[in-house]
Amino acid sequence: MTRILPTDHEHAFGTRAVHAGQVREPLSGAVMTPIYQTSTYVQEGLGRHKGYEYARTQNPTREAWERCVASLEGAEYGFAFASGLASLDATLKLLKAGDHVVSGENVYGGSHRLMEQVYTRFGLRFTFVDMRDIANIERALTPATRMIYCETPTNPMMALADLAAVGDLTQAHGYLYVVDNTFATPYFQQPLRHGADIVLHSTTKYLNGHSDMVGGMLVTSREDVAERLGFIQNAAGGVPGPMDCWLALRGVKTLPLRMRQHDENGRRVADWCVSSNVATKIYYPGLADHPQHDLAKRQMRGFGGMISLDLGDPARARRFVEKTKVFALAESLGGVESLIGHPASMTHASVPKPMREAMGLTDSLIRLSCGIEDADDLIADLDQAFKASR
Repeated sequence: MTRILPTDHEHAFGTRAVHAGQVREPLSGAVMTPIYQTSTYVQEGLGRHKGYEYARTQNPTREAWERCVASLEGAEYGFAFASGLASLDATLKLLKAGDHVVSGENVYGGSHRLMEQVYTRFGLRFTFVDMRDIANIERALTPATRMIYCETPTNPMMALADLAAVGDLTQAHGYLYVVDNTFATPYFQQPLRHGADIVLHSTTKYLNGHSDMVGGMLVTSREDVAERLGFIQNAAGGVPGPMDCWLALRGVKTLPLRMRQHDENGRRVADWCVSSNVATKIYYPGLADHPQHDLAKRQMRGFGGMISLDLGDPARARRFVEKTKVFALAESLGGVESLIGHPASMTHASVPKPMREAMGLTDSLIRLSCGIEDADDLIADLDQAFKASR
């Protein structure tokens, strides 16, 4: 398992984003971590090697990436995977048949699919609740509950869970507390500070930030959890290749700069959405009238670039997403380029329609991922799409 280097918590966030977890390459002193594109390593003799035996188990590029993200989250251990869902898969493998999980109802559609359509067949049970109210979690607990799993902000309804309150609950009962921190990133939010045991990321999104790789990450400071995750990572083998790790390691170096611009653009676009009456409902915790705005200010350093809009008419929503020119109609989020999507038919199509509608995820909802382009251009693009979709 990959543990951070002794110096990785010494510096400020921006410095760690550039340097944490990386060591100078011994052959030439290369400043950038090399891509160790190898499947195996020469051994000096039976039982004698340089710490590397087989690339599924260890790879220096991957280890640098794991240490870097662990440091940014304030964790001791990091584990990289081939996708965000592979990270969730490894997390669920910490459980056994008969165990019960209380999950946020508005998780990523692929997460819901993995839980309900795969892991229920192996004896796990899931209850999905609105985690905006801690009482909903408490009512869902059973004697078999072993894990609390949440996203905050949620995808795509931008609802928040009170991280500290959930942390107090899980610590009181001994539950494993897992937080998907993909939307906020460690720059804006660090769940381990609020009692989380494991933080999960789809590194495809903001951490890499350039829409050119797919990956996932788990970090923890619990040695017992780390030991098990390291075993699962190696035993199941859902690891990323060194090229993807190198791309993500390069991308994360600009995370603080990018997140500040995503946040600035998100606020500008959200304010425009309010003033232009473009939607019947706007979901963005940075707005003062968002019902959880105070909580967002308390547990987050910024609000980010994710905004969801309900246009009130499914046909218009479909026209709208097809009319943008700067915002690209595509799956995913968190890249330097702005994206627009229709969650009901894209990212959350696998979630049963009654469940989607109960949480407000209607067929007229669209999701914006505001990139780092000039905010005036983003607003002008949305304005022309709004007019063209009438």
